[in-house]
This record gives sequence, structure tokens and C-alpha cells, in this order.
Amino acid sequence: MKKLFLLLSAVLVGGVIFTSCKEGKKKEISRPNIVFIMADDLGYGELGCFGQEKIETPNIDRLAEHGIKFTNFYSGAPVCAPARCMLLTGRHPGHAQIRGNNEMAWRGDVWDYKKASEDPNLEGQYPLRKGTQTIARLLRQAGYRTAAIGKWGLGGPLTDGRPTEQGFDLFFGYNCQRQAHNYYPGHLWRNDEKVSLDNPIFPPHQHFPKDEDPYDPKNYEKYKGNEYAPDLMIQEALKFIEENKEHPFFLYYPTPIPHVALQAPEEWVEKYRKLFGDEEPYLGDKGYLPCRYPRATYAAMISYLDDQVGQIVNKLKELGLYENTIIFFTSDNGPTYVGGVDTKFFDSAHPFRSEYGWGKGFTHEGGIRIPMIATWEGHIPAGTESDFIGAFWDIMPTLCELAGAPVPDSTDGISFVPTLLQKGEQPRHDHLYWEFPAYTGQQAVRKGNWKAIRDSIFKGNHSIKLYDLNNDIREEHNIADQHPDIVEEMAKIMKEDHTPSKVFRLGWVDKEEKEEKMKAPAVEPK
Repeated sequence: MKKLFLLLSAVLVGGVIFTSCKEGKKKEISRPNIVFIMADDLGYGELGCFGQEKIETPNIDRLAEHGIKFTNFYSGAPVCAPARCMLLTGRHPGHAQIRGNNEMAWRGDVWDYKKASEDPNLEGQYPLRKGTQTIARLLRQAGYRTAAIGKWGLGGPLTDGRPTEQGFDLFFGYNCQRQAHNYYPGHLWRNDEKVSLDNPIFPPHQHFPKDEDPYDPKNYEKYKGNEYAPDLMIQEALKFIEENKEHPFFLYYPTPIPHVALQAPEEWVEKYRKLFGDEEPYLGDKGYLPCRYPRATYAAMISYLDDQVGQIVNKLKELGLYENTIIFFTSDNGPTYVGGVDTKFFDSAHPFRSEYGWGKGFTHEGGIRIPMIATWEGHIPAGTESDFIGAFWDIMPTLCELAGAPVPDSTDGISFVPTLLQKGEQPRHDHLYWEFPAYTGQQAVRKGNWKAIRDSIFKGNHSIKLYDLNNDIREEHNIADQHPDIVEEMAKIMKEDHTPSKVFRLGWVDKEEKEEKMKAPAVEPK
């Protein structure tokens, strides 16, 4: 039924889409340009339009004011690489190629920043397979120019997983997530070319020297360089828009901000230093780089990103493209707990919990529920709010429908174009499923107001926790013993939605699968 709905609701004829309406009439819509902006580790509550009170985000808030805000949208995973995989391939975690951050340490000393800066064989994470059906590949086949500018994380510069082999005409930014731990890197990548920057090479994980004064800002100058990578990325993004103003384009902008290390241009830090006053320095004891003003710097990074969003919108308006461009803004997962970020001060995942065990790295709401905004002037009703329960694997069929591109049968997602345009009947998920083979191993299911979590899988845990999100949004009261029938249903979903992976194993869950399916050995899903 899902594929039939997509075929009937979006047909590309001569460069326009005909979208079915409730009244049975058809409205002609030009194929929009698509700008998809994804922040890195931005919490659900770190935007003004989602309740943030300390960090100013006027440009992103304006997107919500002129478009639609989703309050029940989820990432594909609670960390970087798998979230990106599920976004670009339209598969849920039980079917996805990449389900965790895999640094492939067998290659050598991949965590030695200097060695990895010099040897591209040491860069990058576990790669997407050759010929993978990505959003970029599908949109390019439909006539779109495609660009990925920011942080990749789905295959090193010498692998089949690199962006230029996965449907992107242009890539500029960090190929490797580890290199992205420093905003003043020694190099970035433009397609398959290594671009050297005017920055000294220094490790992005250090402790502040014990023989130096931690209150003297001059002693933190060593953690900066001359070229701030996000400055270069926005320049490339604006240039891509300018050069493709006569063609439909897809700009995927996975910025590394606000992922630590805490580094931001001085003028932005100074703005918040004045607002917050003096504060205790961060000395690197929880990883990444020391920072004299950690709260001010974190807020500065988010406001700096907000300014970039404003630059993109202004460029679209300047070129007369704004009204035919749909802009999405989201985050890859919840807020971090390391690197000097004070999520308690900012209430980063509000109304959810964000401390260790509840935010990034975990399948609780604070780790996977994310802000999602979409704006398309004249098409998406302004000031709309939706409780549609969706996830990253819904992005592929949605963008394909908007572009008039065929949707592959392999996707686990459903198009939410009817919700975006407030027209037609919106298909709904029966449930959403997650698995995460790290942080002791986890599975989770959202079904209606019910949320089930199985954690500590690698420690042999079989039990499931159950929460009623209508009455317990912070997941603080496990009521599994009161609803054994719901728990049994959730356990069945966890079993049926999981396909074993050769690389990203899930402890005893995979062992049971192997014992039950001796005639069907585990293979990577196609």
C-alpha cells in the first residue's frame, strides 16, 4: 500500500509534480530545490522555537514561523554515522548497512590525529557499499544537481563509501568524523582532492597544561588556527546555490556544529561571554579541547550556525529561488555529555533528560528525538505544528515524492508530503524500531504513546522497560510489570524488525537469530 500511495500521489510530468488533494483535484507544483540542513549533536531543546531561552536562534526560529515544526520526529540512531546512513538510505536500524560508529582500527593508529591527517588510508568510518541507493543517487537520476557539504562519516576518501561514489556531484568538508573533532583542521576534502588549510596540526583531545594559568585566555590560543572550517563550508554552500540557480538542486548540509570540540569565532563567543558573565574554564578532563568559556562558546557555535542558516535563506531570496525551495532543518541525534558541554545549564534536551544515559548514545527520547522544521513559502502553511511520528528513514520517500523521483522498494520509510502540504491522507507507521550495537547494546520501539527499551544487551539482559510517553515524557517510570501484553508485543517487534548484520552484531539477539535460522545465515540486507 505504501508504494501504491507514492505512485498515485506524486507523478512527474514535464518537470512538474501533480499532488492529489482531498477534493480529488490536482495542484501543479514545480519541482522544488531541496536544502537539507542537519546539525550535529543539537538537542531537542536548543532552539528558540523548541523552548530554548539562553541561546538565540532567530533565523531557525523564522523557518518554523514560516513553515512546519514536527514535535514527534526521530533520528535513526543516537550517534553520528548510523544516523547519517539511515537518513540517506531510507532504512531503519534493523535493516541498515551501518548501525554504529565503526572506526576500523585494524587499519592502524586511526586515533593518531597527525598520522590520519597525513595518510588518507587512516581516515573515515565503515563505508557504504558500492551502488547503494542513496537519496543523492535517486535525485541525481531525476535531474537534480547534488552536493554534500559538511561532515560525511560514511566511508573514507579511498573507499566506495565516499560521497562522490554515493550520488553526490560535489562534496566539500570533513570526510572523517575524527578529523571533525577539530574545527581548525589541517585539511578538508573537495570531492577526491585533499585541500590543505592554513592551520597547525594539533590533536583535538588534550588536557590543559598544569603549569599554565587556566584563567588567562591567552593560554587557549594554542587550540585555534587561521581557517575555521565552517566558514569555508558556508562559502561552498552559497557558491553551489549560485552555480546551480538554473537547475533543480539538492544541497545536503550536514554541519559539524555544535559537536565538540568547543571552538567558535571570537566575536560570537564575546557576545555570550557578556551575557553569561565569567565562568569556570573547561580543562579537557572529559575529552576534546580545553576552553576558557565553555558555556559561551557552546552557545556561540549554535548562534553561528543560525547565522549560516540566515545566509542560505538570504542567498535563495537574492537569486529568486526562495519560493521554489523547500528547506529542512534537523539534528542527527541528541546532545552530548562530554567535551565541556553543560547540557544542564542549557536544558539541552528539554523536556527530556540529557545527562549520560539519557542523551547522545542512548535510545531514550533525549538521545533520538530531534527538532525537525520544514519551510516552503506558499506551499507549507506558515506556523504549522505536527505530531506526526516519523524518523530519518521517512526522508527518502518524502524527498523523492517532492522531486518526482521513483522510491526504491527497499525503503522502510513513508512519505510525509501530505503533512508538509496539509493536503491528502497521511500514511502512518504502525511503530518505529531502533537498535544500537554500542553503549552496552540497545533496542527500542515507539508504538503510539508506548516506548519500550531493552538495554545492556551485551551484558545478557533480556528484560524490556516500558514507558507511557503521554504521562511520562522523561521515561522515569518503568511500568512493564503492569502491562505484560504490551511488553510481549514489543518483544515481538524487536525480534521481527532485526536483521542480523555481519559487522554490527547485537550480542545474544544475533546468537538467537543464528540458532533459529541455521538455513538462512546472516547477511547484510540489500
